[in-house]
Amino acid sequence: MQKEKVIVIGSGPAGLTAALYTARASLNPLVISGNQLGGQISITNEVENYPGFPEGSSGPELVELMQKQAERFGARVLIDEVTEVDFREGSPFHIKTHGDEFEANAVIVTVGASPNRLGIPGEDEFIGRGVSFCATCDGFFFRDKDVLVVGGGDSAIEEALFLTRFVNRVRVIHRRDELRAGETLKQRAFKNDKIDFVWDSVLEEIRGDGKVESALVRNVKNDEIISMETDGVFIFIGHLPNSSFFEGQLALDENGYLITDDRMMTGVPGVFAAGEIQDSVYRQITTSVGQGAAAGMMAERWLEELE
Repeated sequence: MQKEKVIVIGSGPAGLTAALYTARASLNPLVISGNQLGGQISITNEVENYPGFPEGSSGPELVELMQKQAERFGARVLIDEVTEVDFREGSPFHIKTHGDEFEANAVIVTVGASPNRLGIPGEDEFIGRGVSFCATCDGFFFRDKDVLVVGGGDSAIEEALFLTRFVNRVRVIHRRDELRAGETLKQRAFKNDKIDFVWDSVLEEIRGDGKVESALVRNVKNDEIISMETDGVFIFIGHLPNSSFFEGQLALDENGYLITDDRMMTGVPGVFAAGEIQDSVYRQITTSVGQGAAAGMMAERWLEELE
């Protein structure tokens, strides 16, 4: 069993920042990346609201810079996925991955959140064949096509704008009569000739023969259902915290987010959490970085007091 002072579970902005701070404290943290190095930011094409980048940046670029900075001070990144944790007996904690088994004096959980699903017929069936949760990943495959985007928040509008680089037409399906996205994003979308809006509407079913060909859309005010031909459906209706793994070992709120105190510590002394796994309000790169910094600092102080 490999023994570590600090293990960071997750490699998004919160995780890499926690690694940076614990590495600078000479704790030589091990970051277990999960199935996607960098988390959600790694599949975000344009990041325009991260301080220090006045011209914006790409998500992968930020991840690479964060990783290099953490590694410069001694952090190590393991490309693997945690399969089992045991926090019940207290520190040292036991963690298993597909390839290794570890013992850690302190753990920082930064596993983020995953996209919500609509739960409608055809959604699962056509994943990878026209249904997507990531425009940055799949937009290129819809060049010169027509697509639907479901949602009305920042993520939905950001992805709709990104898709206009490739597709002929984007129709945004939103259950309300106004967007929840920020004002700047809204104005950019309203001015884009490739984007149309279908208000007060929800998707009822996704149809096709081997690939997406159409979708049934219901108006929530009059219950009228129409069929819209489309080549793809991109779904952006929020995220679900990746916390089911910790049920029974760490306290969760009613929405599944890890509960932490003002020092980023969970109910188990020595186990900290940062980023979207415990943040149901802000969910921004900048706030995740701040939370990761706080978790790293508090983990270092907790270990010092333990010694």
